[in-house]
Amino acid sequence: MMDSLDTFRLYVNDGLSDEEIAAQAARYQPLAQDLRDLIVLSIQSRGGDDDILAARKHLSDAKSVLEQDRETGPYGTRFNDSGTFRTWGNAAIGLRNPIAPPLDFQFEDDGRVWADFHLHAGYEGPAGFAHGGVSALVLDQLLGDTARHAGAPGMTGTLTVKYRRPTPLGDLRCEAQLDRIEGAKAFATGTISGPEGVCVEAEGVFIAPKWMREQRERTGVRGG
Repeated sequence: MMDSLDTFRLYVNDGLSDEEIAAQAARYQPLAQDLRDLIVLSIQSRGGDDDILAARKHLSDAKSVLEQDRETGPYGTRFNDSGTFRTWGNAAIGLRNPIAPPLDFQFEDDGRVWADFHLHAGYEGPAGFAHGGVSALVLDQLLGDTARHAGAPGMTGTLTVKYRRPTPLGDLRCEAQLDRIEGAKAFATGTISGPEGVCVEAEGVFIAPKWMREQRERTGVRGG
């Protein structure tokens, strides 16, 4: 279990240039997408024994290649001197994480934050619909980034989710806005909508812990 100091140490200025970061993104993003495709294929494939054994052999070879030079812990949050942040291991927005849909948030001048995204067959809960926990994951990230966009980043204190109708798999939209800020707490509300309207509503309270407030005062970096 990590304490607050361990968490702070996962906020790292690695000194990369924007050009180096762009090169890394171009290298690793396609790999994550390939793995997303494999998640769907592992569910939908009708291959027989020989096909599955052949596929597993290819995957074993790929694992051997990727294991040759790897890190041993979580990706954390990395940034550079120009303020470019990377949370590439994040389960909702991580560029390198095939679990992430991913979410590509758009930040409007009026404070509204939204994203169009796709939930594939790997996110199924009830037959043909998205798992409720996946909806909570999306909304937690959305509301947290909304608070950060408003200048009040923090850790999730409370997330209240109301399921209005089953959320279909496929193309969806999430949208949020800041409600208010009270001291170290930021309150945000948001929704996930499908073709028939709002499916899920949520309210989140995000609290800036002491180590995060001290970090901002010391470095000017707004982690979250």
